[in-house]
Amino acid sequence: MGELKFFLELQIKQLKDGTFINQQKYIHDMLKKFGMENAKPMATPMAINVKLTLEREGDSFDSTKYRGMIRSLLYLTASRPDIMYNVCLCARFQENPKISHVEAVK
Repeated sequence: MGELKFFLELQIKQLKDGTFINQQKYIHDMLKKFGMENAKPMATPMAINVKLTLEREGDSFDSTKYRGMIRSLLYLTASRPDIMYNVCLCARFQENPKISHVEAVK
């Protein structure tokens, strides 16, 4: 069957030092899917001064697309546990996401 290289969107590399797992291809495909190929990388999982709240007013965003973004990020936590808190914080607003919530996800 050969050496295992991909399994459930996880890239697996087996070396003498050990087995390494990453999701680089999944991340690239996710960015392409949501039109964020040219997005700038950040050193922290979320902007520092962002305070997310339940907004009654403001421009709404497509909740289906927002849920897709959250779902993709939740799957990404398999190899990136450092983003778990931020993803769960953004997941609270899936019912009626606003533009400010989408900016935090991006």
